Amino acid sequence: MAKSFLIDTTLCTGCRGCQVACKQWHDLPAEPTQNMGSFQNPQDLSFTTYKLVRMQEQVVGNKLRWLFFPEQCRHCIDAPCEATAGEPTAIFTDPMTGAVLYTAITKELPAEEIIESCPYNIPRMAPDGTLAKCDMCQDRVENGLLPACVKTCPTGAMNFGERDEVVEMANKHLMMARKKFKDANLIDVDTIRVIYLVAHKPELYHDFAMASNAEIGITRHMALQRMFRPFKRAGAQLMRG
Repeated sequence: MAKSFLIDTTLCTGCRGCQVACKQWHDLPAEPTQNMGSFQNPQDLSFTTYKLVRMQEQVVGNKLRWLFFPEQCRHCIDAPCEATAGEPTAIFTDPMTGAVLYTAITKELPAEEIIESCPYNIPRMAPDGTLAKCDMCQDRVENGLLPACVKTCPTGAMNFGERDEVVEMANKHLMMARKKFKDANLIDVDTIRVIYLVAHKPELYHDFAMASNAEIGITRHMALQRMFRPFKRAGAQLMRG
């Protein structure tokens, strides 16, 4: 069965261990940064930063709160980026893990349309047009290991496993969280494989923390891909025949 993450932000201390572990496992370079008045560093995801702990100072209930949001690709169950691409050699969902994976062939596709199709604003583009993002540590998971970010988390904020077990765990964590935080909730649990538990309203953590149906558009390219996909598959089968 496909996998899922539970990221319980009520347990996150902002240590950024997950962020560093992701860099180390994927052999990604550090990015030159400058002080922007926040401990968040770097300031955004990029082609070489798949995981970022976002940090927000918010006043909630007349108290100053420091909100941490370890952001990554949500690995959507029905991924808009995959539908927009319409090219399974470039973007595809792994049937065993549910990971939405990108290949170097993405540089041959309309990158801007793919990026705009993501309701969480995740994909990032290299100068040559290639797209990249979190790959669920597919190589680790296939070999029975936890994703690097989950393995390194010291507080239990990051969790990973079979989807039904993770959803059950998420609901248990939510029941506990609501004893302390009345607005605690799970974000988009039915449509994504990376389930976030937040203590406060999602928009306080990040503008793209939650996918609002009103904000998810469908590009002309995506609509055409969906329309002609059955014919493309039939044609491909005839060619292989």
